Amino acid sequence: MRLSRFFISTPLSLGQHELPEAQAHYIARVLRHTVGDAVQLFDGSGPEYLGQLIEVGKKTVRVELTAQLPGHAESPLRVHLGQGLSRGERMDWAIQKATELGVAQITPIISERCEVRLKDERADKLLARWQQVAISACEQCGRSTLPIIHPPMLLADWLQRVQADLKLVLHPVAEPLASHAKPQTLAFLIGPEGGLNDAEVAQAVRQNFHAARLGPRVLRTETAAAVALSLAQHLWGDM
Repeated sequence: MRLSRFFISTPLSLGQHELPEAQAHYIARVLRHTVGDAVQLFDGSGPEYLGQLIEVGKKTVRVELTAQLPGHAESPLRVHLGQGLSRGERMDWAIQKATELGVAQITPIISERCEVRLKDERADKLLARWQQVAISACEQCGRSTLPIIHPPMLLADWLQRVQADLKLVLHPVAEPLASHAKPQTLAFLIGPEGGLNDAEVAQAVRQNFHAARLGPRVLRTETAAAVALSLAQHLWGDM
């Protein structure tokens, strides 16, 4: 039987813990775990913890953590993904796959062709949803460290602030990824559903980004993120 593994939003250590309400409800009422069931917990900081449920009630779930594990090592390639903001499930899918592929940071990028218009309240709700998408992806793939998901940012601001050994912007007329030397840190800029316009690509190049291509076909924004990260991890990371 597969060991149930959960992200817990409070810091963990050996000993007894009362689980936060949301996780307690899911464990007790949705999965219907009972006292004595083994669980594996992580708080996103790196280590993992093995333990057993010692109390399972309608409102309270307590666990005894008895062993600490080192957790899965992060990729040696630290990637900051600037992902063009897209609608609904496409953005969720891009964040989910980026998390599975070991991205360290994600910043949703607002550019001219973005079809999503954000107000403060909606931006907060979307950020919370994207963080939950990343948490679920970590639970599923076995990753022990959560990626940082930043609030949406204007393209010009992100270009000025992001730091990396190698900065790449996807563009259909450019050099392939393999033409670059191995970096330790990488910034990837991927446009929204309508792509980046020529002026935005030029703006990125002025900020020391190199234009890079993935192949002969034009990919959807969410597909481009998964393919770009897969190739980068294959060339320079842990795949």
